[in-house]
Amino acid sequence: MVLPAGAAERLAYYKAKDGVGVLAPRGWHCFGTYGSNGETLYVSAETISTADLFSTDWKGFVGPVIQISSLVGDTSGRFAVARTIARVFPTRKAFVQDVIAEGIEPANSFPFGPYAGDVLNYRSKDIVEFQTPADTEGLGTASRLQKNESPISGVAILFGEEPNLLQLCVRLSPESRDLARFIIRQAEREVADFSAHASSQE
Repeated sequence: MVLPAGAAERLAYYKAKDGVGVLAPRGWHCFGTYGSNGETLYVSAETISTADLFSTDWKGFVGPVIQISSLVGDTSGRFAVARTIARVFPTRKAFVQDVIAEGIEPANSFPFGPYAGDVLNYRSKDIVEFQTPADTEGLGTASRLQKNESPISGVAILFGEEPNLLQLCVRLSPESRDLARFIIRQAEREVADFSAHASSQE
C-alpha cells in the first residue's frame, strides 16, 4: 500500500519475530506474545510493562495503543474466534454452534448479534470494519483495551479454512486519529496477500 507522504512520515511498521505486524505511530513501544491460540502484537505510546501484561490483576491498556491478534480457529483460539463470529459474522454461525456443542464453555459466553454501540462497515462477508464509541463496550474492548473517553476503531477478518481470525483494535490520540484508516487498510491488505499466497500453494 502506498501511503501519502504526510502519513508515511508519521508511521512505522512494527512486527513481532515470526509474527504479525502492524503500522503504528513512529516512536511507540511494542511487545509480542504467542501461544497455541495464536499471536498478538501490542504497540503503545507508553512503555509496555510485561509484568502488567501477564498479570491476572491488570485491567488493560488505558492510553493510545494498537492491538493486532491472529487467532487460530482449530486450536484453543477457537473460543475467541467463535465469540467474534457470533457478534459480526452471521454466515459462520455453524462454527459457533460447533464450539458451543463441545461443552467446554457455556453458550452464554457466545452472545449472538452486534454490540449495541458499535458502528459496523462490512467490506465483505468475512471483513468488517468497526468503531466502538468512547466509554462503550464493543469489539474494540473485546481485547486488552479498556474503555475510556476515546473511541476505538479496527477491523475483524476471517481467513483460512478453520476459520482463523485477525482482529485489529486501534486507539489513537485526537491529533493522530487520521492515521487509523491507513493502519486498518494495511492490515486488510496483508491478510489478502497472505490468503492469496496460501491459495496459490494449494
